[in-house]
Amino acid sequence: MKKQKLLVAKIGGNIIEDKHALDSFLEDFSKVEDPKILIHGGGKSATKLASKLGVKTEMIDGRRITSADNLDIVIMTYAGLLNKTIVSGLQKYNCNALGLTGADANVIVADKRPPQFVDYGYVGDVKNVNGKIIKGFLELGITPVFCAVTHDKNGQLFNTNADTIASEVASAMGAHFDVSLFYCFELKGVLENIDDKESVIEYIDLEKYTELRDSEAISDGMLPKLKNCFDALQKDVCKVHIANANFIKDNTIKHTTLSL
Repeated sequence: MKKQKLLVAKIGGNIIEDKHALDSFLEDFSKVEDPKILIHGGGKSATKLASKLGVKTEMIDGRRITSADNLDIVIMTYAGLLNKTIVSGLQKYNCNALGLTGADANVIVADKRPPQFVDYGYVGDVKNVNGKIIKGFLELGITPVFCAVTHDKNGQLFNTNADTIASEVASAMGAHFDVSLFYCFELKGVLENIDDKESVIEYIDLEKYTELRDSEAISDGMLPKLKNCFDALQKDVCKVHIANANFIKDNTIKHTTLSL
């Protein structure tokens, strides 16, 4: 029996920070007729709030060190301000959305990342996603909107990479749906040359990914995103795209498609 299609989309900080861009994306996303899930980050907003509150933000290789104080800020920003802004923005366009952390309905359980070369603090690595619960929301006509917060079932919340949550949620839903995963950000796709915004690499398979990684042709920030893409493809996700926001309404525009 043919599976119903499902779109899992992740939006990043530069779109979230731009009210017009966010509103435009949410309007287009709301028009997607298939069941859909939205995941969002918001690191730039968390950094701004930390600065206002006098809390130091420490980054190593582009990744946030989440101290206890920073965790409070992450939860306030991601699960509060940003998540509810996005949910209310979708309601504006008659998309019945529900804002969630991983702790809500026990949908995403994580383990605290063990200190190795770096102690990232209260950062969680996804252990399990409850696809049946999420499927139940979708069957009720509800669009889940996940922020980048998970929990460990022992009362501890964690900051968790939103790209990873998108990959893990998409993978979990592959048992129930024909899943497409869309990483949406301000660029047109993965660039061959970071200084040339038109140098989009339109197709990347595992061989090309290995070549780009080994030659250091792509930026450090893109490497974990690509790893999440291929993790999803290896776990029942049918299609993965990296593109700008216009892809949501026109999938013929130049973008990056990933395949095994």
